[in-house]
Amino acid sequence: MEKMKIFAGTSNPELGRRIAEYLSVVLAHVTIRRFSDGEIFVQIDENVRGRDVFVIQSTSAPANDHLMELLIMVDALRRASAGRITAVIPYFGYSRQDRKEAGRTPITAKLVADLLDAAGVSRVLTLDLHAGQIQGFFNMPVDNIYATPVLLGAVRRQGFNNAMVISPDVGGVVRARSYAKRLDVDLAIIDKRRPAANVAAVHHIIGEVEGKECILVDDMVDTAGTLVKAAEALMERGARSVSAVCTHGVLSGPAVERIDASVLDQVLVTDTIAQPAAAALSSKIKYHTVSGLLGEAVRRISDEESVSSLFV
Repeated sequence: MEKMKIFAGTSNPELGRRIAEYLSVVLAHVTIRRFSDGEIFVQIDENVRGRDVFVIQSTSAPANDHLMELLIMVDALRRASAGRITAVIPYFGYSRQDRKEAGRTPITAKLVADLLDAAGVSRVLTLDLHAGQIQGFFNMPVDNIYATPVLLGAVRRQGFNNAMVISPDVGGVVRARSYAKRLDVDLAIIDKRRPAANVAAVHHIIGEVEGKECILVDDMVDTAGTLVKAAEALMERGARSVSAVCTHGVLSGPAVERIDASVLDQVLVTDTIAQPAAAALSSKIKYHTVSGLLGEAVRRISDEESVSSLFV
């Protein structure tokens, strides 16, 4: 790993530090500052010529700032003659815009992929993409690994006796089924229709949840409207308890307040996105680090080893 250099942007420096710690390396030095008009300036403070460089940066809120910062860092590294540049994007912003929702609308996830390519990214490492087909938007290798090993371990430690995995919508069935299979429990599905952005209406539940310790599984929790309404519907149908497992804790707007006031027992998330101050005060939101998982993927990529065993 002598030729490896790990850089971290400002979106989630703590995760970057933990990944470097896992790899027993020191984070490389980079200067990032903003001018008075909001423009971002980056200077690479170490020699990277010919090095295998990894840039850790989630494109979380403020998504545009963090995305632009990543692009500028990559451009600076390319111009400094880095040998290979891997963008480690634990949370891939704009992933929900993976198709045309209506006429005259963009496919922004594809645009972001093109921007990363144009900036000089050689490879992308990400975690639990909202839609797996986004990998096809890139003209470079993409490793989309899953947080399942980390979150499954957290679920098992809860000691559920009569658990049931719940998919909050039809689109998440494959992800939820993976959890149900590994936990050896049944699966139920919530039929949900969304009348407006960030507004979810629960219509009915496919599966018998009475007396069950329900575990809602989703790739992210944003405003928490979906999770809270789903939990209410499950409790109304006789569930004994409801917990949630979500890879990405976006937690925007009233999310933390909604979770704290809800019937949810707990919400397990990973640290792909920096923990908001409000979430740190919540007794229901529990964070689990993916630094070891991402760190191992980085090591294998750098050493030209297979990462297939991480795709579980």
